[in-house]
Amino acid sequence: MKLWQGRFSAPMSADADTFNESLSFDQKLYRADITASLAHAQMLGKCNIISEKESQAIQDGLQSILSDIGSGALKIENAEDIHSFVEENLVKRIGQAGKKLHTARSRNDQVATDFRLYARESCDKAISLIKALVEALVLRAKEGAKYLMPGFTHLRKAQPVSCGQYFNAYSEMFLRDLDRFAACRRRLNIMPLGSAALAGTSYPIDREITKELLGFDEISENSLDAVSDRDFVAEYLFAASLVMAHLSRLCEDTILYTSDEFGYWNIPDEYSTGSSIMPQKKNPDLPELVRGKTGRVYGHLTSILTVIKGLPLAYNKDLQEDKECFFDAEATLFSCVSIYTALIEKITINVNRMFEEAGGGFSTATDIADYLAKKGMPFRDAHAVTGRLVQYCIKENKTLFRLSLKEFRAESELFEEDILSTVTPRASAEARDSVGGSSLNAVRRGVNAVRRRLKKF
Repeated sequence: MKLWQGRFSAPMSADADTFNESLSFDQKLYRADITASLAHAQMLGKCNIISEKESQAIQDGLQSILSDIGSGALKIENAEDIHSFVEENLVKRIGQAGKKLHTARSRNDQVATDFRLYARESCDKAISLIKALVEALVLRAKEGAKYLMPGFTHLRKAQPVSCGQYFNAYSEMFLRDLDRFAACRRRLNIMPLGSAALAGTSYPIDREITKELLGFDEISENSLDAVSDRDFVAEYLFAASLVMAHLSRLCEDTILYTSDEFGYWNIPDEYSTGSSIMPQKKNPDLPELVRGKTGRVYGHLTSILTVIKGLPLAYNKDLQEDKECFFDAEATLFSCVSIYTALIEKITINVNRMFEEAGGGFSTATDIADYLAKKGMPFRDAHAVTGRLVQYCIKENKTLFRLSLKEFRAESELFEEDILSTVTPRASAEARDSVGGSSLNAVRRGVNAVRRRLKKF
């Protein structure tokens, strides 16, 4: 029998019941639901809304249900939702006292509380996984600080950069993601329990008791908002979407850099796949899958934003659509971050190949312009002089760091012997010693800065 069946003279039709149910997915909330109910029952007893004996019986019954679900002795089935399932089993176990658990609450504030408890734990897990990814990137950055690679803009070689600086760049992205999940956790850690259906409750409850028992930072200030607020779901999905965006960028780099055309990195065989028809193929399927799954998480963010955009106050059944998108995005996020952490740890770097490529594409041209500007030539004029030197190199099939002093001085008398050492890829990278730059010392400072900031998570 449904918890709300008393108002109705006929049972719900089978097709409507199937369409309405949520147990198939909200059963993931069973632990959160029982945890919240334990706190609610304890508060009811302390406030003399039910007797202490009834309160203890309810708590004992809930603990036994939690234990039996965990052991597999109790299968979650045959109920409208997880809240109904728990209450129905509680009544079977302890009798009439079990029916008093729902005193002074509604499924509206119950599910809102359960979901926040679940989302809070999910934020903690996300932070832990992303932190492990950053730690893997930091190790790569420390190792790669002394190696050079091409830096790109517009996917064209731009300037030589440190391989360590490259990995530090992704650490910066994921550090912002850590901040977002931490902020999301802070904002969602507000307790709606006690709001009842929408207007609050007439029972003399003490919400501070349940707040402390459940570890919430604050109590919701408006019951209408509390039961209908799903901002935290949208915020979680936005944070997850940005993690996936950053992973997808790293995937794209991985796919390019491990190709024969680039040859900078190598994915080990145990993280690669082959072709069913072409024996020579070694495919980057894992990065491609992560890149593809990014759109899946984006879709879930769009879904929840669409669900909440036109809802009148307060609770509406539309909000049942908040969970499947969350659960799938969560699982996708966790699996993608985990597999990429393993992948980053396992790739090998072709140091010599990257170094050879670092000086290509006239990547030290900016150093020549800067050299002239430091000698007093206006930068725009220096830019033009350098451009003519590049044209000369193209015509003569030379590189900038292979030009003679005579060839440099043909364009400007400001060039002196030191220009020959200035335009090498190593000198170019080492010259950029500013905070966040490509020099060995700058990259090592960057590694230390990332590690410092990781400590707060």
